[in-house]
Amino acid sequence: MPVISLPLDFNEEDLYVDLRETFGYPLFLKCEGFNFAGSIKLKAATEMVAAAERDGVLTPGATLVESSSGNLGVALSIIAASKGYRFLCVTDARCNLSARRMMEALGSQVHVVTEPDARMGFLGARIDYVRNLTASDKNYVWLNQFTNADNWRAHYRRTAPAIARQFPLLDVLFVGAGTTGTLMGCARYFRKWHRPVRVIAVDSVGSVSFGGAPGRRMIPGLGTSVPPHLLDASFVDEVIKVEEKDTIRTCHRLAARGFLFGGSTGTVVSGATSWLTRHHPHRFTAVAIAPDLGERYLDTVYQSNWLQDLYGEDLLTADGLTGARSA
Repeated sequence: MPVISLPLDFNEEDLYVDLRETFGYPLFLKCEGFNFAGSIKLKAATEMVAAAERDGVLTPGATLVESSSGNLGVALSIIAASKGYRFLCVTDARCNLSARRMMEALGSQVHVVTEPDARMGFLGARIDYVRNLTASDKNYVWLNQFTNADNWRAHYRRTAPAIARQFPLLDVLFVGAGTTGTLMGCARYFRKWHRPVRVIAVDSVGSVSFGGAPGRRMIPGLGTSVPPHLLDASFVDEVIKVEEKDTIRTCHRLAARGFLFGGSTGTVVSGATSWLTRHHPHRFTAVAIAPDLGERYLDTVYQSNWLQDLYGEDLLTADGLTGARSA
């Protein structure tokens, strides 16, 4: 039994769910939500904060500020509380209410941007707010997950090696694309590995990460309205885009088996099963990364009124959504 003194000292690295019985394909889901932050973002947050401390950028008395749709904000809130920093999270209305409340419970401030940038959407407006704040007050330290190389280094050093240890014969890896930190860290690692691994990026329809027109996206986590600075598409073998309705259906299908995962995980699994349907799945050892758990989505992905208002009544009668609760 581990005994810890800081919340960031605990992170379950080696838990996988075999999804064969749920989806009929040999797909292993790497669960990254079993830590005090509840998501894979704790790795990037820990790496970025440690680097800023080593470089003398982050010093006692400073205030961290970051643009986040939720999960990184929670991770930084935990680290800030445990290390004695202040933290301001700049988010928008799509951030899950439970994530906002968790950040506030941990002593962080949350600023909600209400108007999107005309060209770059809510993310552009959030980044502009942070940029203006740090320019006017040098006490604010912006780690900037969107350009910070320690974001992808966290997964190059930890996430990808953990998968390689567990699956030495890995053929295909499915990774969701947000800031692309997880994607690029894993893709860079497996490009240098002793055997070829096909890295498939999973994105949301309406995201501009890999080109295409921007569109409405209501589930936070994956996708972006601004091309990711960290992305080097030459490391990615293929891109799959997933409709939000398919994300929701997949989340509910997993929940019907007792696995309550978040929207990002639903997107990745939906993309993975779609790809496996078109190929010869039993020839592959395939792993998908589950970034988060589902508790923070109880008022959205698993709430019938929210689903009906945004996606229509037909979605509620689809297989796997009968468990959606009313307000």
